[in-house]
Amino acid sequence: MTNYDLIVDTSRKGISMALCADSVYEEIVDPTGKGEILSASLDSLLAKVGATLDDVKRVMVTVGPGSFSGLRTGVAFCQGLCFSGKRNLYGVTTLQALACFSGVADNDTAVVIRARNGFWYLRLNGVERFIETVDVVERLKASTVTTAVVDAAAFADETLTAVFKDKGIETKLDTDKPLSMWSPLFKTVKPSLIQEANYIQPSYFEKLKT
Repeated sequence: MTNYDLIVDTSRKGISMALCADSVYEEIVDPTGKGEILSASLDSLLAKVGATLDDVKRVMVTVGPGSFSGLRTGVAFCQGLCFSGKRNLYGVTTLQALACFSGVADNDTAVVIRARNGFWYLRLNGVERFIETVDVVERLKASTVTTAVVDAAAFADETLTAVFKDKGIETKLDTDKPLSMWSPLFKTVKPSLIQEANYIQPSYFEKLKT
């Protein structure tokens, strides 16, 4: 019997889901997908690889930051899959997962994705923050990172792209990459059925400023 890993991401646009096992890999990406198709998507993946839910032994889900409704449904769905104890649940932050797309060590990687106008989610040296553009620029300038994983908004932001160019930081978009690149996190994250969505609310930054 083949043991499969299930990876679910509902923190960004739509739904991304993948089944991984050795050389077997199947993925579904639906940019407009909602929570109600999670079960059908899983059934479709299992059918493609000729497996059943009993063959899934580990489940990884992104816990945010990201879409409020997406995170809530994604985490709840994965908790339900693991409630029986037949499989382990691993919660990872969206930024932690995206860092795996860099192809280099975490300490050499920055992740920058848009939070709202003028504010960004930044992962740098393993620390995640909700900060303004000027603070992102200062931290990047003071860093030694070689690669940045960015979303479309960060890739198009003139202020950020100027810093990337000045520092010689290679940028990689957070799209069109297989979720199997997140698999190494199974070795570094402890499994737990208790997972809470992590929104990194705007109040996080405001509290830091007081």
